[in-house]
Amino acid sequence: MKLALYLPTYRNHVTVQELEDLTDLAEELDFDSVWTLDRLVTPEASDRGELQYSFGMMKEFPTQLPVEARGKWFQGWPILPWLAARTEKLRIGMSITNTPFRGPALFAAECATIDQLSGGRLNVGIGSGWMPEEFAAASVPERFARRHSHVRETIEICKGVWTNELFEYHGEHADFEPCGFGHKPVQDPHPPIYFSGLRDPKRSANRVAKYGLHGWIGIQDTPRELTEWRTAIARELEELGKSIDDLDMCSMIWFTITDEDVDQTDNGKVSNILVGSERQITDMLKRYQEAGLTMPLLWPPFADVPVSKTLDDMKRLKNDIMPKVEAS
Repeated sequence: MKLALYLPTYRNHVTVQELEDLTDLAEELDFDSVWTLDRLVTPEASDRGELQYSFGMMKEFPTQLPVEARGKWFQGWPILPWLAARTEKLRIGMSITNTPFRGPALFAAECATIDQLSGGRLNVGIGSGWMPEEFAAASVPERFARRHSHVRETIEICKGVWTNELFEYHGEHADFEPCGFGHKPVQDPHPPIYFSGLRDPKRSANRVAKYGLHGWIGIQDTPRELTEWRTAIARELEELGKSIDDLDMCSMIWFTITDEDVDQTDNGKVSNILVGSERQITDMLKRYQEAGLTMPLLWPPFADVPVSKTLDDMKRLKNDIMPKVEAS
């Protein structure tokens, strides 16, 4: 099992120094990767619990974001070149880039540049977004209803731009004649692509098979949910002549080590999955390993847990907990 850090770029208040400290420690502890979050805005309506949809369109969560509209957070995408320059070993990525906020060809070309800057360490995470208010703030409200087709076209354009000297595309969201886009990515044939959402096993398997996707990223998936999902998509992939073992199975999970045991009753997305005592987290990671999770994206909570505490937790996880998990 690989370890990844989900940087707390989105919280009520975060500083550059805190992001530096977390990133440096992840590199020192030989984490696999570090990821940022794509959040363009927090609508003021969120502070009143009046978003059009619940957080992430997940029924377990309120129609409210966990960060205030007046919070002091950072945009995730500009941090990637900074991470490329600051690190030497860590892979870097954004989970998940909401493609409808960006022009597909520009996105593809910028990914190629970041892969060059990092010496070939970019992971490309893509998804469709879920918040109409954010689409409006990005000046693309008309894309909300067709956001999933935008993701498909972005994948096709990325692969075309990354693997051809000249590339043209004629689709619904992009239409351009043959163009060159500069440097290709360092990684051959291109950076790995991770996708999120799309909880339809058949459609997901078809997309993995068609586009050669590298991994899937969920959010707050319990071992039970992960087992059910992995089993379903594995069945569909097998019918297409593909193996689930070739797909990186990941999940963004809130992480804190507590002094005492906590209630970890399985309440789906709102469970204390990786929030608990050292013993509880050890046992939970063993269950995840059995369920087929290949990489948890460890997500410091949005509030109430200072970065200094997360730094200590990362050390305990790597030095004390993971040896027991790996030995099981």
